[in-house]
Amino acid sequence: MSVSALNSGLSGLKAYSRALDSSGHNVANASTSGFVPQQVSFQEQPAGGVIANISREGSSLASQELSGTDLTSEIVQSIHFKTGFDLSAKIIKTADELLGTLIDIKA
Repeated sequence: MSVSALNSGLSGLKAYSRALDSSGHNVANASTSGFVPQQVSFQEQPAGGVIANISREGSSLASQELSGTDLTSEIVQSIHFKTGFDLSAKIIKTADELLGTLIDIKA
């Protein structure tokens, strides 16, 4: 059980790390003309855990138009992604403690 929790926590760390990278990329290019922001969606894996899918919605904007990045939305999403990352780290920490306890009991 603890090993599967470790795997779930690890997949969460990877997914939320990718999502944070995408959000940072969108914010960094917010003033770039014609930039189409990346969209993040999460999908459960069959064996447990999650994966972040990153795509670009819509077509590229005309070169004179500003970016389609909504900074307010990006800030809210970044907070959400950071919270998910922190929770995934806590899952790993707890699973590690439980696994250590199980190993100590059997010793």
